Amino acid sequence: MIFTELSTPTLLLEKEKLIANISRMQASADRLGVQLRPHLKTMKAARAAELLIASGASGITVSTLKEADYFFEHGFTDITYAVGMVPAKLAEAARLIARGADLKIMTDSPEVAQVIATDANQNGTVYKLLIEIDCGDNRGGLQPDSDELLQIAALIDSSSAHLQGVLTHAGQSYGVDNIAAIEEIAEQEREAVVQAATRLRAAGFTVETVSLGSTPTALYARDLSGVTELRAGVYTVFDIDQQSRGVCTTEEVALSVLSCVIGHNKAAGKILLDAGGLALSKDRSADKFRPEVGYGQICSPDGSIIPGLYVTSVSQEHGHVRVRDESDYALFPVGSQLRVLPVHACMTAAAYDHFNVIENGVVGEKWDRVNGW
Repeated sequence: MIFTELSTPTLLLEKEKLIANISRMQASADRLGVQLRPHLKTMKAARAAELLIASGASGITVSTLKEADYFFEHGFTDITYAVGMVPAKLAEAARLIARGADLKIMTDSPEVAQVIATDANQNGTVYKLLIEIDCGDNRGGLQPDSDELLQIAALIDSSSAHLQGVLTHAGQSYGVDNIAAIEEIAEQEREAVVQAATRLRAAGFTVETVSLGSTPTALYARDLSGVTELRAGVYTVFDIDQQSRGVCTTEEVALSVLSCVIGHNKAAGKILLDAGGLALSKDRSADKFRPEVGYGQICSPDGSIIPGLYVTSVSQEHGHVRVRDESDYALFPVGSQLRVLPVHACMTAAAYDHFNVIENGVVGEKWDRVNGW
């Protein structure tokens, strides 16, 4: 499989694997009896969102308001913006709502909640607010037993805005590499967000949405009693980071970067690629469990793994591949193509404005992506 029509480096997406990954997560949500609201922060593509909704997803999650605007323009109206709202972005959110977007925003700040409530009263925008809960990730969110949880709810409930519910994210699930540990974290995630919802309801507030999810916990949770929806994103294509934790197999990784061999540095024992730090990202999140993989797993053009060959270091436009022995120079001459499986698909994909979609072994469609903020 040679992609002579493509200029390198460029992003490849295997459609059959994408569809299989989508089906796997939808089956998990169905098994657990909850709705699936996939996070589009990885794909950022309307064509991917179409497949997700067709498979059974109830709405989408985004990480920027630019993404929200892009997906709304492509006909997707049920959108959760799962990054903490700041007052400076309220006008942008209000414009989306005025155009017809069913946009949910979130905060963990009573001060921001007060601004949202005041803005809603003054301008008549019915903001739908989710309160972020920390389930152990220590990134953002309130503790489920905090006084601020009820304070935010009261501020929103007494205004023209609408209290939608609570959400959390078990980012700590990326720090383990066995299913039993993921299952334990998934239960901690569930307990935290359900506790928050229970406290709100006991105080007289209506809670419609109880949302959680990371790719590992969404796939391996044993019980989601009290939860209404799952959010996850990288499962659509997976990556070496997820593979290193046992969440997927290498064969399920649907995303790769096509690169070209641009040089042999025999004195240094390296092959050079035209995919460097900008094309692959400098994410090393697989290091904890697979430090040997460096900045990506090398594959042949047909996608088959080449054992022992990795992007071991990067400069801006160069990927450095340490050879296994002298025979690698003959196997991979200057001008030949190689594919790189990304360590963190979200970071890698962000460098590209489209996917080159492989279906039945050939590149067919190009799917546009939205990037930036």
